[in-house]
Amino acid sequence: MSTAAALAAVLTVGLITYSARAVPILFLADRPLPPPVERALRYVGPAVLSALVITLVAGGEGSSGIDGAEWIALTVAVVAAAVTRNLIVTLAAGMGALWLADWML
Repeated sequence: MSTAAALAAVLTVGLITYSARAVPILFLADRPLPPPVERALRYVGPAVLSALVITLVAGGEGSSGIDGAEWIALTVAVVAAAVTRNLIVTLAAGMGALWLADWML
């Protein structure tokens, strides 16, 4: 495949992906969402964060993909999530703990 063909393919896929995400936003911007959809969207952030964390912890071939500072940050984030039930506070607590643990270790 030539460079021009590869570039054209990447740009085409990017345009299709961007359109698929932008069109619903543009058409639904002035309309309220139905209550069941709003309830479901409330759990998207925590579900995505959980999937990313579990993938990182599980690692590739059954081995853990994280080290000591990340275990500390994960523990702090889990406690913050259990206490506050707030995604932003959980992220802030986990990142703060990670930076502090990296600096101290």
